[in-house]
Amino acid sequence: MKNFESRVAVITGGASGIGLGMARAFAKRQMKLVIADLDQDAMSAAAAEFRGMNIDVVTKLCDVSRLEDVEALADYTMETYGAVHVLCNNAGVGIPTPTHKMKLQDWKWIIDVDLWGPIYGVQTFLPLIEQQEEGHINSTSSMAGLIAGRKMGAYNVAKHGVVALMATLERELRAKKSAVTASVLCPGPIKTNISSHSVEYRPENPDGTVQTPKHKSVKGQNTGDRMEAVMAEIGLDPDEVGEMVIDAIARDKFWVLTHPRWTKAIGNMLESMRADQSLTKA
Repeated sequence: MKNFESRVAVITGGASGIGLGMARAFAKRQMKLVIADLDQDAMSAAAAEFRGMNIDVVTKLCDVSRLEDVEALADYTMETYGAVHVLCNNAGVGIPTPTHKMKLQDWKWIIDVDLWGPIYGVQTFLPLIEQQEEGHINSTSSMAGLIAGRKMGAYNVAKHGVVALMATLERELRAKKSAVTASVLCPGPIKTNISSHSVEYRPENPDGTVQTPKHKSVKGQNTGDRMEAVMAEIGLDPDEVGEMVIDAIARDKFWVLTHPRWTKAIGNMLESMRADQSLTKA
């Protein structure tokens, strides 16, 4: 995809973090924006920022784990702009928990958001994007979608699924010579608030009380807090990631890697697989 001006981009989880970074990159190219999120205040702030840049932008509350919400987002986009050219399946959640301690309802919630969200996005938006002369679908996976580390079982499973989904889609699009292309974003540490947002939007217990993480604390912080502290210290700025995504779209790259040097770990894993079928440390 080469032409961005006046084209329409839909970004889920677009009001903060990587999603907002994508929206800013698209705005620099004078694209029209549809920002979908569950945080109304953050969406209002983002919309005000873009309107201050004279960017045409609308917002829509959307829970990507619900097909009806994704379909409503598509309907709203078409009613507003009459077309959609770029979809970024970016909304995601994750709570660090050892696999054997993860509650089944948390497994379902994380996979519903992180994997079914992109599946719903592809199924709903691809036919609309294919009506245009060119278009693109990007989904946010993670380095966790390439190497499964400890204490992120549900997240790892979902993000591996996103890689498989997008690789399959891209191969199918190329086989039928579609004008639509696809890519997958596999970020390493990024300065986002995914941990706090995950806790905030975690489903409630059956008795109506909100679940709270019960991870081992260090200096008063739970695992999610520590993760965000690490992200803030060593992570990339989300705006940098947004520029990487739009560069991949423009240059027809499938893999969007924020930390390409980390692919060495993937090579090591493959070498161990060939050598003695052992599993390397993540």
